[in-house]
Amino acid sequence: MPPTLRATRGVFCQFCGVENPSELITDPAGEPADAAPGAGDLAELDELVGRCTACPRLVDWREEVARVKRAAFRDEDYWGRPVPGFGPPDAEIAIVGLAPAAHGGNRTGRMFTGDRSGDVLFQALHDVGLASQPESVSLHDGLRLHHTRITAPVHCAPPANKPTPAERDTCRPWLVRELDLLRPTLRVVVVLGGFGWQSLLPVLADAVWQVPRPRPKFGHLAHAELPATDGGPPLHLLGCYHVSQQNTFTGRLTPAMLREVFQRAKHLAELE
Repeated sequence: MPPTLRATRGVFCQFCGVENPSELITDPAGEPADAAPGAGDLAELDELVGRCTACPRLVDWREEVARVKRAAFRDEDYWGRPVPGFGPPDAEIAIVGLAPAAHGGNRTGRMFTGDRSGDVLFQALHDVGLASQPESVSLHDGLRLHHTRITAPVHCAPPANKPTPAERDTCRPWLVRELDLLRPTLRVVVVLGGFGWQSLLPVLADAVWQVPRPRPKFGHLAHAELPATDGGPPLHLLGCYHVSQQNTFTGRLTPAMLREVFQRAKHLAELE
């Protein structure tokens, strides 16, 4: 559906017969499958992602969290919208997570910004030279990523951190187009966690890479090389345990293990 065909909240779309479920977004981008392919560059894609209202359950949840807030952030204005990817448009490495955290990215408007998972992730990226600073607390804190873009298969914070398969599939065209736009330089994708791994494989198949059969299994430091169908260089798929507190607090994922993953990614991307 073109961006102009959805109306503001409380008014029915003349073609689809449904309301815009958002109180924060008055100019919805339309269905991802229709809107994503038309994005001419990453800046345009990010702007469209930030206006997505395609999944009513996720819209309700992310905006409720933005209204109710966590006590520690009660004086802040929450983002409360889909969170686009971020990083340079000529990145050689992409990092694919799960979805924004309710009081992290959903609050700050940037992936992994303002939560404990981000503290661990950005420290490791800084340690290996892929981030300008070791922490990220807000959208305007000066953080810059080097050679790296961070994104996710689901752009809205989901209840209990569990998007449904239908929500994942609805969001898929955004990631397909993002990888298409990164194609000239992208050489490595680091996938954080099994959900991201399973969500990414169909995306890669929809883009220009051949996914082996049987499909590669997720694991920490799992590695698969995917040939390209466009005659270009292959893509390296690299697995990493997710930087969730469950993993980092228990020692399942240590800072040294995370640094090893990103050093490996740099090597595969020929950045060292």
